[in-house]
Amino acid sequence: MNFYEFKMKDYRGQEVDFSKYKGKVLLVVNTATKCGFTPQYTGIETLFEKYHEKGFEVLDFPCNQFMGQAPGSSEDIHQTCTLKYKIMFDQFEKIDVNGKNRHPLYKFLIETCPVDTGKRISWNFNKFLIDKEGNVVTRFGSSTKPEAIDAEIAKLLTE
Repeated sequence: MNFYEFKMKDYRGQEVDFSKYKGKVLLVVNTATKCGFTPQYTGIETLFEKYHEKGFEVLDFPCNQFMGQAPGSSEDIHQTCTLKYKIMFDQFEKIDVNGKNRHPLYKFLIETCPVDTGKRISWNFNKFLIDKEGNVVTRFGSSTKPEAIDAEIAKLLTE
């Protein structure tokens, strides 16, 4: 399976075919609205606004597996993110990123990432950077601020 074969539901429950992301640089992030890293939404939105017209997309996957820090429905989470952080990027329904119910997308991301940072997602706001061909390029931990990956996004957009 490759990245573009995935289909997932957005926060409204509408199916999204990942083939729509072909040829774009992507940042895939597991998020939560009640986490110490939640302010990273601002930096992620800044990257999205800066590079969106050049072919950059953000795919946001809320996850409630880390101390219940993503409470509420997917629509509740989306409302919080749009009102408080003014996000404009694609947000999906809540998923599990670890354990027996780990979503196949996260299994794919972890298994195909060339940087071995472990077989588990450590916390909210882990970030995967994907190139225009759908290849996982690298993974960043929660403490990596969005601003710190700006240059890598810019580089992938020019390749």
